[in-house]
Amino acid sequence: MKIDKIINNNIVSAYDTDGKEVVIMGRGLGYKAKIGQTIPKERIEKVFKMDDQNSVDKLKSLFKDLPLEHIQISNDIVMYAMKNLNKKLNKNIYITLTDHICFAIDRYKKGFEFTNPLKWEVKRLYKNEYRIGMYAVELINKRAGVQLLDDEAASIALHIVNAEYNTSPSEAINITTLLENVLCIVKNFFDIELDEDSLHYERFITHMMYLARRIFKKQQLDDNEAEYMSMIRNLYPEDYKCSYEISDYIEKEFKRKLTEEELMYLTLHIKRVRTDEN
Repeated sequence: MKIDKIINNNIVSAYDTDGKEVVIMGRGLGYKAKIGQTIPKERIEKVFKMDDQNSVDKLKSLFKDLPLEHIQISNDIVMYAMKNLNKKLNKNIYITLTDHICFAIDRYKKGFEFTNPLKWEVKRLYKNEYRIGMYAVELINKRAGVQLLDDEAASIALHIVNAEYNTSPSEAINITTLLENVLCIVKNFFDIELDEDSLHYERFITHMMYLARRIFKKQQLDDNEAEYMSMIRNLYPEDYKCSYEISDYIEKEFKRKLTEEELMYLTLHIKRVRTDEN
């Protein structure tokens, strides 16, 4: 690849074999470089391939004035997250997470630190992502010479959740609130405590994540299983009543009404998570 634009001493852009612009990171890569010059492979640390030109432009604008070390930290966290979650993340996390990390470091150096009001909810609901957030805070503190609070682990975890499920920051907050309240409804309805380490609990949270995402994107499952729904309602009447109570809460709070198909799957997941307690 050949240099098309020099962003700063460590960042340049080029075009790949498909004719798409990519952003390339490497220490000293842009220093005294010239447009049209071939980029030595051994000097390339990372090639950022975004999904659209708008994201490429945002990335170039963000990276222009950032220290290379901060970009490297963010990239290492993203790589760690994908490895531990065993899934790909929305590429825009390179923009949102890098910006967040740099802002957090800058705030700390200026003497400003903020607590995250959703810290405990994030810690309980997104255990894997929160563990990655804790790793990220340790890495940032070690390599940037700061002492960020654990609250930043929750903030970073939410960025990862957004990238996992393709949600916006505002949707992530709504989803987290919805999940927490749904868990309270289930516990109060059956007067039980849920085993947060069980497989069924983890599956219930995952199901609720996707259900919440469908709710906010107005993409619920269609009512195609009326006969099966009737059978589920008769087999698990108490679990169905609980799912209907959840549906009432969602309709009142978020102005969204669950379809019968969504109620059916929700009933099954409530039955399973409740089975762990019995």
